[in-house]
Amino acid sequence: MDCLFCKIIKKELPAEIIYEDNNAVVFKDIYPKAPIHFLIVSKKHIASVNDLKPEDKELMSELFLVAQKVARENNLNGYKLHINVGREGGQLVEHLHMHLLSGKPMEMP
Repeated sequence: MDCLFCKIIKKELPAEIIYEDNNAVVFKDIYPKAPIHFLIVSKKHIASVNDLKPEDKELMSELFLVAQKVARENNLNGYKLHINVGREGGQLVEHLHMHLLSGKPMEMP
């Protein structure tokens, strides 16, 4: 598989990893859109939200709890969670991931 995020998960490519457990890895985005911009990535390769199956609902819940844990560990009182779906939705890497953005006032898109 030639997936950028799978290579980061396997430590084949470098990334500034700030959290990791059995189901997720969190690292700093190399092209941040906010002063704090983390990517919360499922270790299971799922291309996008459109490819989720009913058996993935626990994994999705875990990703949100990871976001909460990382935010607390970084003393973030406010943050935005963002998921892009498909190329037309702005998804650049076809691997399920969530953006955690903070460090400045967040506006609605």
